[in-house]
Amino acid sequence: MDFVRSKRYGTIIIYIAGKVMVYLTAVMYLLTIASLVYKEDMRFIRIIAVPAASFVVLSVYRAKYNAIRPYEKYNFKPLFPKDTCGKSFPSRHVFSIFICAGAVSFIYPLPGIIIYIMGVLLAAIRVISGIHFPKDVIAGALAGILCSIAGFSNL
Repeated sequence: MDFVRSKRYGTIIIYIAGKVMVYLTAVMYLLTIASLVYKEDMRFIRIIAVPAASFVVLSVYRAKYNAIRPYEKYNFKPLFPKDTCGKSFPSRHVFSIFICAGAVSFIYPLPGIIIYIMGVLLAAIRVISGIHFPKDVIAGALAGILCSIAGFSNL
């Protein structure tokens, strides 16, 4: 974090990069749904339902587990404004980008691969920024991948 903070626009660049990846993923995911609806391809229901149900299950688990965040444990200011206490494990941001990558990749492989790459970068940003521990983002990515496999493998 000190390295990022030492650069003139380091924090802003990392923050914007994370936001851009999240928004690009959302756009690609929504375009995938729209294309399926346009084609009258009923797989759009599963492309919506699997991530939605998985997100709810992950959120319930995360709230019950209630792991503290790095900035709470080590008492420092994260790179981005964040005042959430607990609910660190697993990372929902990383889970969401990975399950969206899975949903998209089962319909359109190349955009899905691009989202997976953005997922890895987002995971690194979440750790570098002090918002999550490495185990949080790894668990989020694995949960997203496993839910994708379970939900989309026979599409």
